Amino acid sequence: MARTLRVLVQLMGWACVAIGLFHVALGNAAIPGAGSAGATVDSWGRFMGASFVGYGLAWLWAARQRPIPATAVRALSAAFLLGGLGRLISLAVHGWPQWFQIALAVIEIGLPPVLFWLAPSEERAAPRTAERGAALYRSPARDL
Repeated sequence: MARTLRVLVQLMGWACVAIGLFHVALGNAAIPGAGSAGATVDSWGRFMGASFVGYGLAWLWAARQRPIPATAVRALSAAFLLGGLGRLISLAVHGWPQWFQIALAVIEIGLPPVLFWLAPSEERAAPRTAERGAALYRSPARDL
């Protein structure tokens, strides 16, 4: 489970950075169905893209920690889930969006529970790994 957590955290980080840069570079063109939304929405979308890059960098920071901090995974997952809940509110208020937005909502609502469940897996495995490492490097002279 710890390996799965590490892979998912890294994947989240790189995906968010790439998606954010895509939005910064393309503006409205990065949003299916919003190509002619105007300068205000384009400006907002590019700003939010930059924010999403920062969010991705936070995931990558967490991935570089040994062990990956469960608190960081839970907080970042909660923010992701909040985005998915925002999509559900939009669906209730404005109706069904373009199909790709629905697919994103499924990911944003479905993945956080998995990450919440996996969040402590590296922290739980760390003491066992440290004990095994200490046993491997124990000096025979120390036991005398």
